[in-house]
Order: sequence, then structure tokens, then C-alpha cells
Amino acid sequence: MNWFNNTVAFVVIYMVTLFCVLPIGVRTAEEAGEAPLPGQATSAPANPRLAFKFLLTLAISVLLFGVYYAIGYFDLLGLSELFGRNAV
Repeated sequence: MNWFNNTVAFVVIYMVTLFCVLPIGVRTAEEAGEAPLPGQATSAPANPRLAFKFLLTLAISVLLFGVYYAIGYFDLLGLSELFGRNAV
């Protein structure tokens, strides 16, 4: 595993995690008891709290990437034998 593969893996983990975290705690203006702005879609969130969600996504992604990296670094699944690579 080189730095490019690890970067791509982290970006993929981050994006999948972000799309899982985005719907958490979303409330529309009607559910929040606020009047919608003119032209606002009825399904638009009243307060999406994006900064919190990006930080939560980063924390979860770092943990998941750590598991991914440990599995690859220590060859915990024995994939090197499966694909014919000798572990050094």
C-alpha cells in the first residue's frame, strides 16, 4: 500500500461516511416550528449543522481508515497468500 492508494481509500471512506451522516438530525422548517423562507422547498432542512457533520464524518472516517490500514499493514486477513504475494 502506497500513499496514493491510502489517500484514495480515505477519500472513499470519507465520502461514504458523509452520505451516511448527512441525514442525522435533519428537521424541516415545519418540524422545527419555523416559517419557511419564500421560495424554500418544504423538504429543505431548517438548520443542517454542516460543520458538525463534517467533523463527525472526519472522526468516523479516521477510525474506519485506521481499521483498514491495520488490516492491510499487519495482513490480518491473509490476503497476501490469497493473491500470491509473499508477506515480508
